[in-house]
Amino acid sequence: MEINIKIMGKSKQQKLKILYIMKMLMENTDEEHSISTADIIAGLSSYGINAERKSVYDDIEMLKLFGLDILVRRSEPKGYYIASRDFELPELKLLVDAVQSSKFITEKKSRELIKKIEGLAGRYEAKELQNQVVVSNRIKTMNESIYYNVDKIHSAISSNSKIRCKYCEWTINKKLEPKKNGSFYILSPWILTWDDENYYLIAFDDESGQIRHYRVDKMLGIEIIHEPREGREQFKKFDIAMFSKRTFGMFGGEEKELHIEFDNSLIGVVMDRFGKEVIIQKQDEQRFIATVKVNISAQFYGWLAGLGGGVRILSPAEESEKYAGYIENILSVYKNIT
Repeated sequence: MEINIKIMGKSKQQKLKILYIMKMLMENTDEEHSISTADIIAGLSSYGINAERKSVYDDIEMLKLFGLDILVRRSEPKGYYIASRDFELPELKLLVDAVQSSKFITEKKSRELIKKIEGLAGRYEAKELQNQVVVSNRIKTMNESIYYNVDKIHSAISSNSKIRCKYCEWTINKKLEPKKNGSFYILSPWILTWDDENYYLIAFDDESGQIRHYRVDKMLGIEIIHEPREGREQFKKFDIAMFSKRTFGMFGGEEKELHIEFDNSLIGVVMDRFGKEVIIQKQDEQRFIATVKVNISAQFYGWLAGLGGGVRILSPAEESEKYAGYIENILSVYKNIT
């Protein structure tokens, strides 16, 4: 009986041989690093598997048929290597950059995700990824529950269901406290979007009957309500790309069409903000007029102020006056300093 068990165990290990060969190739090779047949046989031996050269050749051919891009190098260092992967190194670097720069991902979760991204590369390329990882001291959310929030919101959207939650704001004591005296918000979730390195839910607010947006990391105690979502007709006409262009810092406000005069040197800034489709009219050799739709807010005024004297709201006249008042109020704070 003992002999049979040993034979059975050995047989199972042999069946795993091709998987271990794939593992060695994926983890240890790339265009600069190869592995020889002798190295593969030695590696299999460490797993308790005996192999001959011919069987290794056959297994590699099977892996090629399976879809692995395996090439053989005839010059030194000789051997087999994975020539291409699902993700190339520059693509993985982009993913690492996105994770470590995202404010809504905690430092702990950032390190976990980056470790998983490294697993998509060979160990030599993973070292290159590790060299560019700088997570400490970056601004990160302290709310680990954001991942569960996102999961619940996705589930609600998939099942066409409403959610309820408490929505919070920061206090001077650096604590998140529920708004509306802790009353629940009843929302019909439609879109999750990422703006200014934060996750936002764009939803239909049952109470106001309007489309509104909410920071996901400020949502507390999300529960799925098994009632069909509202706002379907409103979201049929909703353009997320246009919404992102006209909303500054994801702060809402009344939508207005403005005619704004800019210095020619700011054309790149305008196109970066509003896209290549923005309506542009030449004013003279130094200036142009852009026709844009924006949600009027203090954040929009702040964006204009950051462009200095090279920008001026032409119309509507009342919006030009409001912006001038915004600047004057800021100036008055400094005038009153004694």
